[in-house]
Amino acid sequence: MRSLRLRLFAFLLALASVAALAVGGATYISVRGEADELFDYQLRQMALSLRDQGRIADDERAVLESAEFDYVVQVRSVDGVVLYSTVPAPVLPARAVLGFSTVQVNGAPWRIYAAATPLRIVQVGQPLAARRELATAAAVRSVLPIAVAAPIVGLAIWWLVGASLAPLARVVRALRERGVDALEPLPAQGLPSEVTPLIDGFNALLARLAAAFDAQRAFTADAAHELRSPLTALKLQAGLLRDARDDGERGEAVQRLQAGIERAHRLVEQLLALARAEPGGAAERAPVDLAHVARQAVADTAALAVSLGGRVDLEVPADAMVDGDADALRSLARNLVDNALKYGGTPPHVHIHVEREGNVAALVVDDAGAGIPEGERERVFDRFHRREPGRGTGSGLGLAIVRTVARAHGGSVQLSNSPLGGLRVEVRLPVV
Repeated sequence: MRSLRLRLFAFLLALASVAALAVGGATYISVRGEADELFDYQLRQMALSLRDQGRIADDERAVLESAEFDYVVQVRSVDGVVLYSTVPAPVLPARAVLGFSTVQVNGAPWRIYAAATPLRIVQVGQPLAARRELATAAAVRSVLPIAVAAPIVGLAIWWLVGASLAPLARVVRALRERGVDALEPLPAQGLPSEVTPLIDGFNALLARLAAAFDAQRAFTADAAHELRSPLTALKLQAGLLRDARDDGERGEAVQRLQAGIERAHRLVEQLLALARAEPGGAAERAPVDLAHVARQAVADTAALAVSLGGRVDLEVPADAMVDGDADALRSLARNLVDNALKYGGTPPHVHIHVEREGNVAALVVDDAGAGIPEGERERVFDRFHRREPGRGTGSGLGLAIVRTVARAHGGSVQLSNSPLGGLRVEVRLPVV
């Protein structure tokens, strides 16, 4: 049974049915017991009344001997002689037991009360079948209102369950009527407190999705804008190569075209790295040695360091294992070393070291460049942000990739002043 309304209705109806049966049963038993006590009281009062009378009046005889009267009255002398009986033949036992007794008369149980005077004995008896029939009828009449009310209670339960679930039905209708691109929060007014956390969580999810879609759209627009320039430059350089008049111009055009292709290739690589590092990007996690990642970054940027005449110092421990994506961490380290070489002075001086403190491993990159003023350090993590637009060959994605990868691995990035005089970038990641 998947319908919540049907499940609640079935459970509540079962509970109400059990309660009704229990109350009806208790009422039935109680009414029958009270009826028995009432019949016993009537037997006793009748016997005592006849005992205290000197004689039975004619009008009383007519009542006692009526066919509708289900009591039997017998009056005997102390010698056992029947002085009076409401039936032609004496049916009550000749030897009376004073007070209440239950005896077999002609094979059927009777309830008898006997009272005595010095001269006579009065017995009043009633068949148990007759009194049980009357008691049962009284008990049924008492239980009947419960049986009549049961269907009404069932309908009321069905209506109450539906009314209680009406807020959920409103939420469902609101979801069904929404467009595919509607990410506005669902209304939470009038919802029961048990449902509010679900709607709040769903609204939080919608807010995250809206923020992610906005960021994705902004990223796509920025990427399209950033790719337009190198592609336009490549088109122009290809035209210059085609229109070259001699080998000298042709060689220069080829070099420019190769440099443009390299810049476009680098930009596409960074865009792919950034997309891979985004939450939900394809990534395989495994234990990764951060020291080995640092060595690979130095090897990957060795040619750039040589071309700039730079110096790279590397200081790493035996191991610093973190749980993460090896390619993403390699891209993080390579971007840090690449930026440090490009902006680390003339000639650049870069110091890289890996350290471990408790449950945290840190990759620290220092350079001897001009550094970044403290007021601008947060902005440099924005995508495509350049401190000096138009200068240099950077795309403004390096530090954005670094922060995205670090956050995807549960880490953080901090910028500070370097002991070498430039900028220090410290990436802290949890160890395995």
